[in-house]
Amino acid sequence: MTTWSSLFLLIGLGLLAVDAAAPWWKTASFYQIYPRSFKDTDGDGIGDLNGVTEKLEYLKEIGVTATWLSPFLKSPMADFGYDISDFKDVDPLFGDMEDFENMVARAKELNVKIILDFVPNHSSDECDWFIRSAAGEEKYKDYYIWHPGFVDDNGQRIPPTNWVSVFRGSAWEWHEGRQEYYLHQFHKKQPDFNFRNPVVREEMNNVLRFWLEKGVDGFRVDAIYHAFEIEADENGNYPDEPRNDWTDDPDEYGYTHKIYTVDQPETPHLVFEWREILEQFQADNGGDERILMVETWSPIEIVMDYYGNSTADGAQIPFNFQLISNLHYDSDAYHYEYLINNWLNLMPAGKSANWVIGNHDKNRVGSRFGADRVDLFNILLLTLPGCSITYNGEEIGMLDGYVSWEDTVDPQACNGYEENYMAMSRDPARTPMHWSDDKMAGFTTGSTTWLPVGQDYAERNVKTERGVSLSHLNIFKRLQQLRKEPTIEEGSAEIKAISNYVLAVKRYLSGNYVYISLFNIFDSIENVDLTQVFGGLPAKFQYALVTKKSIKQVGDQVSASSVTLMPHESIVLRSTTTV
Repeated sequence: MTTWSSLFLLIGLGLLAVDAAAPWWKTASFYQIYPRSFKDTDGDGIGDLNGVTEKLEYLKEIGVTATWLSPFLKSPMADFGYDISDFKDVDPLFGDMEDFENMVARAKELNVKIILDFVPNHSSDECDWFIRSAAGEEKYKDYYIWHPGFVDDNGQRIPPTNWVSVFRGSAWEWHEGRQEYYLHQFHKKQPDFNFRNPVVREEMNNVLRFWLEKGVDGFRVDAIYHAFEIEADENGNYPDEPRNDWTDDPDEYGYTHKIYTVDQPETPHLVFEWREILEQFQADNGGDERILMVETWSPIEIVMDYYGNSTADGAQIPFNFQLISNLHYDSDAYHYEYLINNWLNLMPAGKSANWVIGNHDKNRVGSRFGADRVDLFNILLLTLPGCSITYNGEEIGMLDGYVSWEDTVDPQACNGYEENYMAMSRDPARTPMHWSDDKMAGFTTGSTTWLPVGQDYAERNVKTERGVSLSHLNIFKRLQQLRKEPTIEEGSAEIKAISNYVLAVKRYLSGNYVYISLFNIFDSIENVDLTQVFGGLPAKFQYALVTKKSIKQVGDQVSASSVTLMPHESIVLRSTTTV
């Protein structure tokens, strides 16, 4: 007899099928666009909203359900759009509000959903709210975190705490006009909001409502785990964070152990409030469910809190960064298995998984794990249960572009030193999209680009790969077709390491075909007996998807008891009979 507790466990493990009428996002294919680098239509070397509109049909071609766009709102661009000066307007660099509205209208025609990047932790110091706060205007004076600091024994003014910015150096900056320090967990031009002020919370709530009215389908919430700091004591002071012992550099972000500046217990409740706003908007206006995707690089147990609790719903998609954070080039199949199953095991009952392996803040997948594994990760993300998030360019196997010190613009690197800038820079993963083998990779008609175009664009681009049957792009498109199969869209999953070298993902659904994805992670030839791994398998399978590493073709049959994998080969098998 199945108890409720065992039923919930099976759901959490991914061993029961999801509801066939599940919301659109549960098995969606999300595609992150970094607008500066996606498509430039005015020749200035910087991507724009009209470029996104122009390429929406490409998103349909590759099977994308929804696209999350990195920031394009008004900004001085100290952190390339993550320092917003006006939360309700488009930066002229990317176009204007009419361009945005045209993009949304075209997306709706194509049934591609638009997810806006919402940056609540901070604004630009050029935001009108900050200017008014610095001037001490009554309404705005507590919009941000201010503190006068202290005077040391030498009569020198010093910051309130030892807190360190993500971008190096003190997280406190002196403001000469107000004669106080303000907190900035990122760039000094990105002052942190004071979310303990209910007026600030409502201000940001209204930002969400504004863009919902403009037709967006949801929000990706940036850096949510930084939203709150520990509450000041009765004297208005904050405590120092304890030191870490692995660095003596007080400007290094890791100099302190982050117990007061991230992952405060109030933070998930902020997300719960925003979910209520989305649900109220849907109740008032109808249409498909609007969603929240939240970015938090927190311990996995804390990430799970963002799903919600017994009394409140949270984000539908708290980003799963387990693969992007914890997998390494030398990770074996057991490590893959653990990271995948650990998420499924810890996920609250009734919630849905999501899988991320690349984004604009990390080196490209092919550069981290090797170009031979590009297809492996695309197949893994698109055949696991739940939704996938793909960073633009990963579908064609783009690698990190070379960006010299002289061309580097990322503040995370520029605030450091030339000798180790490449280790800190996010620029290589942000180089322009490769559309063709034409000049400037078809990204722009101009003669320059904001970051250099990757040197390998002539062979690694959309136009060329369209014409190669087993290109990364065509494999990605074939995967999207497979995702529409009932077994992969609705079915249960088992994830097992067969050996150190081979990972298997089994998808099954009563009355349908069984699908098994196999991943040979390393460079040896491997033979596996699937009947020793999964019980009750049909005797015969056929190849449903192959890569250029394969010696078999789609439609070839193979015995479940003997499947040979070539070095770095990844495949999808389908049973020849339904079960």
